[in-house]
Amino acid sequence: MGTIRIIDVNPFFYPYKGGIENRMHQTSTLLAERGHEVIVLTGRLPDTPEEEVTPEGYRIIRLKSKFFNIYNPPYIRSYGILDALDSLDGDIVNYNYRWAPSYNKALDAYKGVKIHTVHNTWHEGTGIAKMASAVNDEMFWKKMLRFDRIVTVNNGIREDLISRGAPAEKVYTIPTCGHVKPYVMRDEGDFILSLGRLVKVKGIRYLLEAMKEVDCKLLICGKGPEEKRLKNQAKRLGLDDKVEFLGYVSEERKEELMGTCKMLVMPSLYEAFGMVAVEVMAQRRPIIATNVNGLPETVGEGGILVDPADPKALADAINGLLSNESLRMDLGMKARAQAEYYDWSNHIDGYEKFLMDTVEECGRRR
Repeated sequence: MGTIRIIDVNPFFYPYKGGIENRMHQTSTLLAERGHEVIVLTGRLPDTPEEEVTPEGYRIIRLKSKFFNIYNPPYIRSYGILDALDSLDGDIVNYNYRWAPSYNKALDAYKGVKIHTVHNTWHEGTGIAKMASAVNDEMFWKKMLRFDRIVTVNNGIREDLISRGAPAEKVYTIPTCGHVKPYVMRDEGDFILSLGRLVKVKGIRYLLEAMKEVDCKLLICGKGPEEKRLKNQAKRLGLDDKVEFLGYVSEERKEELMGTCKMLVMPSLYEAFGMVAVEVMAQRRPIIATNVNGLPETVGEGGILVDPADPKALADAINGLLSNESLRMDLGMKARAQAEYYDWSNHIDGYEKFLMDTVEECGRRR
């Protein structure tokens, strides 16, 4: 088999940028470079063209859509999904989402070769969001099992799906990766770093509690629905001089912060992968993360793991690293080696072979 036509489906895509969208962009670029025809099928965000060919060589088709801002990302309904899939006549379709009923229904009805990529843990969330996630996941489960194959972004999610009844021979792991840049030495600054959306599952409230016992500056980058609550918490705890909320930062500023922080702290309650950990580990900076979902696999020997929702454990781990420069340097070296594993150059061959094998083996059965 030579080259194939790949349809990558997600309700959201650039200019909306999240972990799923970044993975789609990177794999689409790499597969297009190898001669495959890659088409991203997505919802049409305001002020975006219906269709375009990117400088990287893949095509984007955006469908008429309605958005309902009840969460981040918003609820979306797109129109003509199944018709678009049938007319594009791809050799294989990859569906990257499970919280959009209009897409779930269309992908279930689609008769061509199709795979589903699971980017998030099952029943993810807290409180009402967790209950809604659980209901949605149970409704999607039978649809997912009708896909020809299932891809997970780490082994932890794969094992969880198998434990819930997914056939082991149908579930494959293709890790989320990035492009690990050459290491640039930077002087260590005098601050701890937090990076990510300000949502409950990121566990930032427990990090703020921990900061009562930590004598170091904490810089929090990101925005989200929990921002006001977290700022009020920091003020209530008397952390105004110790914690600074930077909001969104430019890529240049983010790169500088990652390269000069003493450590990155990820107090997540749920975290399927944690790509930001890879970015910081590439800078030879250690990670303190919670022992949840995919984080232990992602961090490897590049950091220290603690139990979730445990401010004392976080404070002890942070203070232990702050007081031990040689340990920070040692973990930083191990972190860089761990990050290099998650470069696409180590995994794109396997992903390409998986796609082509799926087309050949599953297409033959139809």
